[in-house]
Amino acid sequence: MTDQRTRAELFRSLHTAGSPLVLVNAWDAASARIVAAAGARAIATTSAGVAWSLGAPDGDALGRDAAVEVVGRVAAAVDLPVTADIEAGYGSTPAEVAETVRAVLAAGAVGVNVEDARYDGAGGSPLRDVAEQGERLAAIRAAADAAGVPLYVNARIDTFLRGVGGVPETVERATAYLAAGADGVFVPGVVDPETVAALASAVAAPLNILAGPGAPPVPELARLGVARVSLGSAVAEAAYGLARRAAREALTEGTYTALGDALDYGTLNALMRD
Repeated sequence: MTDQRTRAELFRSLHTAGSPLVLVNAWDAASARIVAAAGARAIATTSAGVAWSLGAPDGDALGRDAAVEVVGRVAAAVDLPVTADIEAGYGSTPAEVAETVRAVLAAGAVGVNVEDARYDGAGGSPLRDVAEQGERLAAIRAAADAAGVPLYVNARIDTFLRGVGGVPETVERATAYLAAGADGVFVPGVVDPETVAALASAVAAPLNILAGPGAPPVPELARLGVARVSLGSAVAEAAYGLARRAAREALTEGTYTALGDALDYGTLNALMRD
């Protein structure tokens, strides 16, 4: 697929309650190609994995240019729709967030995740005011519309992740964000079936859940009405966990058993060839 609008329309169509899009988040071209070769229908980036790979912490610490450069590399590496995790938007104002979205679109992405968490300590709350976040989402929608791309805007709501709200507060934010131009809602930090089902029933848009060890399997999440399942930073964490185990083993015991399940050189190198 070479046409960005076609990729965007395809990506949008993949969000179906009961038949969720599963996203194994990538952080560079190699991980994106590995995920694509495994049969993925789309590629998502993880802001944490991207930041760590570039020597920065997650949480709006990485600059816009560096983040967008990775999005471009991932989009160029795969023939699949790509959605970019842009954290809180890499901008303090709606206009700056819109600038980020224009750059992400130019890099080839057809979707974005944008969160309502804040990292500047302003306002005394870990989350942005609903109206303020609505303005940022409206700016994203306007920028995408002006570019002529039906960008899928996934509004991440961090009520559960930050411990500042439950289902009512999350649904209130979701309703406002959808009215501002979001297409879907991402609620990390919740995996218990009762709460997931309540959110899926109350939110009038595709629901995205963050999954990993301890979460219900994809078929169960599908039954609960989830439309999108993301692994987030967990795959990058697992990869770096392997690096730590291999390093400790080699430097202490002088053995290499941690490397036994590695992807072999030839296979990985072949994936990097056009």
